Amino acid sequence: MTDGMLAALAGLAAGGVLGLAARFGNFCTLGAIEHALYGSDRRRLRQWGIVLGTAVLATQAAGFAGWADLGASLYRSVAWSPAGSIAGGLLFGYGMAMAGNCGFGALARFGSGDMRSLVIVVVTAISGFAALSGPLAPLRTALFPQAAAEGPSGIAFGLSSVTGIPEPLAAAAIGLALLGWGLAHRPLREARGQVAWGIAAGLAVAWAFVSTSWLAARSFGGIPVEGLSYVAPLGRSLLWLMTSTAGGLSFAVGSVAGVMAGGFAGSLIRGMFRWEACEDPRELGRQVGGAAAMGIGGVVAMGCSVGQGVSGTAVLAWSGPVTLAAIAAGAAFGLHRLIGGAQPE
Repeated sequence: MTDGMLAALAGLAAGGVLGLAARFGNFCTLGAIEHALYGSDRRRLRQWGIVLGTAVLATQAAGFAGWADLGASLYRSVAWSPAGSIAGGLLFGYGMAMAGNCGFGALARFGSGDMRSLVIVVVTAISGFAALSGPLAPLRTALFPQAAAEGPSGIAFGLSSVTGIPEPLAAAAIGLALLGWGLAHRPLREARGQVAWGIAAGLAVAWAFVSTSWLAARSFGGIPVEGLSYVAPLGRSLLWLMTSTAGGLSFAVGSVAGVMAGGFAGSLIRGMFRWEACEDPRELGRQVGGAAAMGIGGVVAMGCSVGQGVSGTAVLAWSGPVTLAAIAAGAAFGLHRLIGGAQPE
């Protein structure tokens, strides 16, 4: 098998776990925010503590053990742009609320038969590539320039420099604090399925860095070290489907297919598979606009709610939690416009 095929299989495995976590563990970015703000149910929000804590502990352990080259990942090799994280995160979060799902969630729902999610996936892919290397790319690079990172960086490195705590202990403390925040919520502790799938999702994120690091060494850099993300990989998957040669098989292509396969399998097992379509033209217009905002915002922030929010946080890059906070703020504003604006005075 070629290195590209192996990378696609590694991505398929990681994406499949995330797709199953979405269906069996109710793992969803927008759902967590919406339930916490308007449903008085914080289990899905606290589940993020489980996912992030597991991802941080497993990824950092792999990095310090030499199994994952975290410094070669996008989150560490490119200098952090606070403006890009905040502006891109806000735009992505608002678009996520308008569309009703992020790229990852749309893939999982498309696997469950929701044809509306196909529109979100395709529009996110096209708009993301328009900002990444298309007609919007010059404007993006002018407003949010990217440069190579100089020297070691990251949250654990900064904490170690300030306090004198060894970097591995600082990383472990962050991961354990996130896990503790999630498990401190009794209703979540009682929902053992959500806890288990949250752990599985976090391990899938670590697997992405470990597997691509091994493949990068095997291919002498031909396969990049990357984490799970669902904005630019949507565009790469679309290009591969149309040409089969533009970029070839890759980890990104496999991870996109894996989420759809996991969502499909999970929906069949739970009896949730059903064909759905949009009946309201206004709703479709809102979803198209939201998907376009997600694609552009995700590229500006160099990642989505999974790409920066989970993968970026897992490598303890400053961009991870900052982008995730901006996404949450943008989504909260969008949900307020949708839900609050629909209420009669």
